[in-house]
Amino acid sequence: MSVAQQTSVAEGKVPWKQPPRRNGRWAGYFHLLTARMLELKREPEVVFWVFVFPLLLALGLGIAFRNKPGDASSVAIVAGAGAQDAEALLQRSPRHASFKIEVRDGEAARKGFRLGKYDLVIEPDGGGGLRYRYDPGRPESVLARAEVDDALQTAAGRKDVVATAIVTSSEPGSRYIDFMIPGLLGMNLMNSGMWGIGFALVDMRQRKLLKRFVGTPMRRGDFLLALMSSRLVLMVIEIGLLLTLGVIVFHMRVVGSLFAILLLGSAGAMCFGGVGLLTASRAQKIESVSGLMNLVMMPMWIFSGVFFSYERFPAVIQPLIKALPLTALNDALRATILEGTPLMHQWPRLLVMFLWGGVSFVLALKWFRWT
Repeated sequence: MSVAQQTSVAEGKVPWKQPPRRNGRWAGYFHLLTARMLELKREPEVVFWVFVFPLLLALGLGIAFRNKPGDASSVAIVAGAGAQDAEALLQRSPRHASFKIEVRDGEAARKGFRLGKYDLVIEPDGGGGLRYRYDPGRPESVLARAEVDDALQTAAGRKDVVATAIVTSSEPGSRYIDFMIPGLLGMNLMNSGMWGIGFALVDMRQRKLLKRFVGTPMRRGDFLLALMSSRLVLMVIEIGLLLTLGVIVFHMRVVGSLFAILLLGSAGAMCFGGVGLLTASRAQKIESVSGLMNLVMMPMWIFSGVFFSYERFPAVIQPLIKALPLTALNDALRATILEGTPLMHQWPRLLVMFLWGGVSFVLALKWFRWT
C-alpha cells in the first residue's frame, strides 16, 4: 500500500481496495476444460474402454492373424472305386503335409462340405477321372482345389515346362497387423470422441446440470469446445499406447513422424468430437443418444476399412465411402505410419475431417439445448 493510500485510511476515508481481477476471453474455456479432465478421474470405466480395451482388441486380433504357416486344407474323398488310388497319389506328393485327408461316403462328405468341415470334396468317377466339388465363394475352397489338383498331377508324373522358383516375403508393413493397427487407432478415436462426449452431455442433461449452467455467464461455445478438446489429451495417450504395442509386440515399423501422427489424431479427435456434439445436442435420454450414435457409426464400422480394405465394395459407392470421416482418418494414418507420406500430400483427407468436424460443431452450437 502506498503512502497516499495509508494516509487516506488514517483520515477515515474509504479504504483502498484492489481492483477486481479481469479474466481473459478464454479463461472460462480453460476452466471448463480443466473441470472436464478432473471429471474423468471419477469415471474409472473410461480408462478401460478408452485405453485397455483397444489394446486387448489389437493384441487378440494380432495373435489370431499373426504370420504363421498356412492351415492344412481339409479334403474329403468319396469312398468307392478309385478312392484309394486318389488318396495314394496325394500321400506320395511332396506337399502331402498340406492336406488333411479323409475317406468318407458320399452323403457324409457332401454334408461336411456344406457345413464348412471340408474345403474340398474329391469324387472319383470310377474310370480313373476325378471330379472336384468346391465353393468359388470360399477362398480356402478355391485354394484347396488348386493345391490338390497340382499335387495330384505332379504325383501322377506331370512335368512342368517352365522352371519356377518360390520366394516367400513377409516384411513389416505388409502384414495384416500393420494394416489393422492404424484402423484400430481411427476406430478408437471415433468411439471415444462420440461416446465420450455424447454420453457425458446427455448424462449432464438428465441430471439437470446443464439447466444450472443457463444462469451463469458461461458461453455456450466455450462449453461445447471444452468438451470437444478434452479428447485431445486422451488422444495422445491412445495413440501412444497402441503404437507402442504394435512396435514392441508385433515389431511394427512406423515410417512417418510422430508429430504428423499426433496432428492427424488431433484432427480426427476434433472431427468426431464435433459429430458427437451434434448427435447429442438435443437427445434427452441415454437410450436415444445410443441409438443415434450407433446409426452414425455403424456405416463407418462397415465401410471405412477398419478390419478389411474398403476396395472390396463396388466402385459405384467408393466416392461415398471416401467421403466418410473415418475413411479419411484411417487412410491418412496408414499413409503416414506405413509409408511416411507428408502431411501436405494428405490435404484432401484433412479437408474431409475438417469439414465434418467444423460443420457439425456449428450445427451443434445452433441446435444445442440446455434442457
